[in-house]
Amino acid sequence: MDDLREASRSITEPVAELVERAGLTPNMLSALSLCFSSLAFLLYYTSASDQRMLFAAAIMVMLNGIADAVDGALARKMGYADRRGDLLDHVIDRYSDVLMLSGVIFAGYVRWEVGLLAVVGVLMTSYIGTQAQAVNLRRCYGGMLGRADRLVFLVVATLANAIHPHRIGGLQILGWMVLITMVLSHITAVQRFIYIWRSLGR
Repeated sequence: MDDLREASRSITEPVAELVERAGLTPNMLSALSLCFSSLAFLLYYTSASDQRMLFAAAIMVMLNGIADAVDGALARKMGYADRRGDLLDHVIDRYSDVLMLSGVIFAGYVRWEVGLLAVVGVLMTSYIGTQAQAVNLRRCYGGMLGRADRLVFLVVATLANAIHPHRIGGLQILGWMVLITMVLSHITAVQRFIYIWRSLGR
């Protein structure tokens, strides 16, 4: 389950208040989150020749997650939680997911075939979760590996790889992260589909 999303609200609400005082809007935060993910892509890509870049990449991923979490809280606080903001947030989230994961893949931590399947799994997880709304249900965040969980997993794997840049069973830690993400994302997509399917039959 994407439990981290709910648990983070006790943190994001006070941060949203500070951000509001600074004069930022939810859409500005969404744009910032895309900037952070773009920088993460570049840092992952360059880490192929200098793994010290992974420390900076981990920071960018964390900042992406924080900006993404706070923009929703800020929108609710300012009364800006409209459909256009929701659309922008989801589009930027998907681009961010692809950018950060692609940086790891293009750097060569894992074979491109595995990377492609991981990207497909991540996108399908998000698509099925939002597709619930298209059939008049609440958005589905359930399953083994939601976005918040995935970002934490990516940060931990990135830092671990920076500290221990050696292969384990033929892959570096970030390679295993992509492989595990591939498997769990597709499982999560199936879990969400089954949940929505059953909900429609009630």
